[in-house]
Amino acid sequence: MTFDGFFRLAVNTVTAPRDVAALLLSLNLSRQALWLAFALVVVLNTLMFGLTTLTSPASDLIGPFLGGPAIFGVMLGVSVAALIVAVTLCGRPLGGVARFDDIAVLVIWLQALRVVLQAVVVLLGPVSLFLSGVVVSAGSVIGIWIFVNFIDVAHETGGLLKAGFVLLLAVVGMMLGLSVIFSLLGVQTGGIPGYV
Repeated sequence: MTFDGFFRLAVNTVTAPRDVAALLLSLNLSRQALWLAFALVVVLNTLMFGLTTLTSPASDLIGPFLGGPAIFGVMLGVSVAALIVAVTLCGRPLGGVARFDDIAVLVIWLQALRVVLQAVVVLLGPVSLFLSGVVVSAGSVIGIWIFVNFIDVAHETGGLLKAGFVLLLAVVGMMLGLSVIFSLLGVQTGGIPGYV
């Protein structure tokens, strides 16, 4: 995919999320390609996190994380994987039909877009923390809207309300599960769920 194609697809994700979801699902990527893309977006998001802390060390935009980028990367990878599993499984009781691979490709694409969002935050951080905050807030709201549409298309829930309920159940279940796991390991999650 070219840079032009990437940014065109990124714009279409905002303006026509259902069409993009259908396109991504139609790719039928192999499990190996999904794992490679998963690793890539985790690494790139971790890099953006590191740059953000360098340019805005006192910023509250991404919450109080512990340790450095390496720990963040591990926690992000676990959180993204947990989100994929949670959205897949939580859709099943409501008649959802999406496979793990279907949800994975959609979540990975959203994480790729988050890399772009974080790059904007890195550029804006030294100039204005207020503008950075606006970008993060707007990106979060738009991201939720896109993901609800993605879930509706993938799970064929038949409506955004039901898809939104699937997302709510998935996020609550994921956060509860991760909080138990991380607390047993003596780790504070800080703003990881918000970053995902």
